[in-house]
Amino acid sequence: MKLGYKKIVVKVGSNVITQANGLPDEYRIQHLVNQLAEIKKHGIEVILVSSGAVASGRSLIKVSEKQDAVTTRQLLAAIGQVKLINTYASFFEPHKIKCAQVLVTKEDFRDRAHYLNMKNCMQILLQNEVIPVVNENDVVSVTELMFTDNDELAGLIASMLNADALVILSNVNGIYNGDPKIPGSEVIEEISGSVSNLASFIQTGKSQFGRGGMVTKSTMAQKVAKLGITVHIANGTTDNVLTALLNQNLVHTRFVPEKIKSGKKKWIAHSETAATGTVKLNDGAKNVLTSGKATSLLPVGIIEIQTDFLKGDIIKIIDEQNQLIGLGIAEYSSDKARERIGQKKQKALVHYDYFYSAI
Repeated sequence: MKLGYKKIVVKVGSNVITQANGLPDEYRIQHLVNQLAEIKKHGIEVILVSSGAVASGRSLIKVSEKQDAVTTRQLLAAIGQVKLINTYASFFEPHKIKCAQVLVTKEDFRDRAHYLNMKNCMQILLQNEVIPVVNENDVVSVTELMFTDNDELAGLIASMLNADALVILSNVNGIYNGDPKIPGSEVIEEISGSVSNLASFIQTGKSQFGRGGMVTKSTMAQKVAKLGITVHIANGTTDNVLTALLNQNLVHTRFVPEKIKSGKKKWIAHSETAATGTVKLNDGAKNVLTSGKATSLLPVGIIEIQTDFLKGDIIKIIDEQNQLIGLGIAEYSSDKARERIGQKKQKALVHYDYFYSAI
């Protein structure tokens, strides 16, 4: 494999492994498994993030139209998850590969102890040559507890396990420089840094069966690449997509990684929903903090403490226009921070090692 990765996370969307009638596409699932087995033979560790539980459930039970959307989703996911993992297990078996089911919710990523427990679980699976098959636990994840989609979940897993690359398989060849349906539109093969105008190129329409559109994918991809992980977006309905991609024989979109961040920073980067406090900075402090140099957040640049927090909490750091600058772990409480607002020669509220810049 030309790209030389040692550990990859592969995310397969429901639009790839679901037929037009809403039922699972077992041929496509088997083809995907065969590629994963081939990759594993090359000594690459693989983590699979797979949608498709609801589609699998739909193939097993007919649901009354009187049921509301949330309970229908819970019913189909609960039944379908069993079928989905059994489908994967049966296709991995001829390759003499074991797979394991890992169901997670957003809550698992908010608490540092939970997060580390989950990381340890995944690592012990990989050490024992088992492929983790990860999915959101749709049975208990409803509304505000849900991930935006499995792209967000895959980004979290890739960051948590310090993967070399995240491969997102969708039903299009990548991110285009225009509407993919219009002749002349081409795949943007490489994206680096923050590309603010990317959303204008991307169709806002979501896939028929998935929750996440291309805007979500590109935003998440940029965030993961910022943490030092290469992200590839490719067409999962293309035969041998994974082996072709890893051998650099595939037209797709690649997000160029920045410098690798520490494990703690990777956790902080994905912890916006877990943040308790909010701190507002003046523009001077914002410019220093986001300059890319090793700079801590000092009280001299703080204008206001908007919401309370304790020492050790994750806090949001915003600018004068209330835009998110970054996230960090507080070195002391909001009470002490308020006493020190605007003062020089005070201890940093957020140390550089525990600050993640969102800009």
